[in-house]
Amino acid sequence: MTRAQLEHAIRAACDVSRDTELIIFGSQAILGEHPDAPPGLRASIEVDVQPLNNPEAVDAIDGALGELSKFHHTHGFYVHGVSIKAATLPAGWETRTIQVSDAVGTRGNVGRCLESHDLAASKLAAFREKDRDFVRILLAEGLIDDQLLLKRVGMLSIDESHRSRLEKWVSITAEEL
Repeated sequence: MTRAQLEHAIRAACDVSRDTELIIFGSQAILGEHPDAPPGLRASIEVDVQPLNNPEAVDAIDGALGELSKFHHTHGFYVHGVSIKAATLPAGWETRTIQVSDAVGTRGNVGRCLESHDLAASKLAAFREKDRDFVRILLAEGLIDDQLLLKRVGMLSIDESHRSRLEKWVSITAEEL
C-alpha cells in the first residue's frame, strides 16, 4: 500500500460514513508517520478504520469498501470498517495520533493514524507471527525506539504475564538487532 492509497481510503471511507474524520489503527496506520515506510511494512492491502464521529458506520464502510467489494476489485486494496474496541491500545493513544489530511489527497478529510509506538504495542498485544514480524521491521529500520516501545507496552491494559512476555520479546529482539 502507498500513502496515496491510504489517502484514497480516507476519502472513500469518509464519503461512505458521512464523517470527516477516521481513526486508522491497523498496520497501514504506519503511513501516517512514515509515508515512505519500507515495503515489508506496507504489504497489507487492508486499511482498518473507524469513523470518529459516526462509529456505527463501520458496517457501511465494510459493505461498500471491504474485502471482495467492487472497491477492492477496482483498486486492489480494501477498507475494513471495524470498531477501535477490537484493538488493545496503550493508554493515551488518542493524544498521539498522526493526522493525514490535505486539500487534494483526502479532500480535507482527516485520517488519525496511530503513532508508531502505539501501533507497535497494539501489534504486540495481539502477538501473532505477522504482528511480531511487523514490529521487528520497525525496530530493525530504526522507525521506533525499543525503550519507548517498552513504555507503551507498560501502558497496555493486559494481564501482567502477557505484559512480561511482551517486554521480554522486545528486549531480546532489540538486542538481537
